[in-house]
Amino acid sequence: MVKSIQHVHWPDAPDIWMPYAPAIVAKGGTTIYLAGVTAAPVYHHHPHRPEEFDTMPADMAGQSRAALENLKKGLDAVGITFADIVTANRYVTDLSDQDSLNRVWAEYFGDNKPTTTTVQVVQLATDPRCLIEINAVAVID
Repeated sequence: MVKSIQHVHWPDAPDIWMPYAPAIVAKGGTTIYLAGVTAAPVYHHHPHRPEEFDTMPADMAGQSRAALENLKKGLDAVGITFADIVTANRYVTDLSDQDSLNRVWAEYFGDNKPTTTTVQVVQLATDPRCLIEINAVAVID
């Protein structure tokens, strides 16, 4: 069965730009689950060594871009693109700079607007300097 992705909006939805779709119907295809990534190197020692994370950007825009680049490496490894992502969770330590995240998000996702959930957390597990973690699910033919 060929993959079919339908972005669903409410019947009475106003005509405004949003970075996500409220619902997506995916039929056919294969589901790909992408682990959470931060601005930190994906491959790092366990237990963690803080010096491995010293090169991370300090701001939300920089960390969003680095995390999305790490997500892109996972997509590339499977042979897919951001256009194949149907849902993503975004965990941030500070929601006050969500606009920076959304601007960078738009650079990577373009017209694709997966369902998203954005949650503020106290701290991410990788390193206390991490500001954002993103995981995603994609559907491919």
